[in-house]
Amino acid sequence: MSVRVTVYSREDCHLCEDVVDTIESVRERVRVDVDVVEVDVDDDPELRESYGERVPYVFVDGKPAFKYRVDADELESRLLDVDEDGEKTDNKSE
Repeated sequence: MSVRVTVYSREDCHLCEDVVDTIESVRERVRVDVDVVEVDVDDDPELRESYGERVPYVFVDGKPAFKYRVDADELESRLLDVDEDGEKTDNKSE
């Protein structure tokens, strides 16, 4: 099962480029199938209105995860926090 990482971005956005580079770097070092999808908010009037200038915005498995920048260690942790069935595992002790 793969983990979907969706990046809401736009053309000529240096922060968006940085985010994608960070995601690709993390994807190369983890043993998880990561499906990166880039969505240009300017291609959809509703997305453009919803996000405005607030890009990049990153979702991991459909849940908001990062805004403007991606912390590589945090992303790696989120990606590795998926078990073989695609379900989130809770690695925290109670």
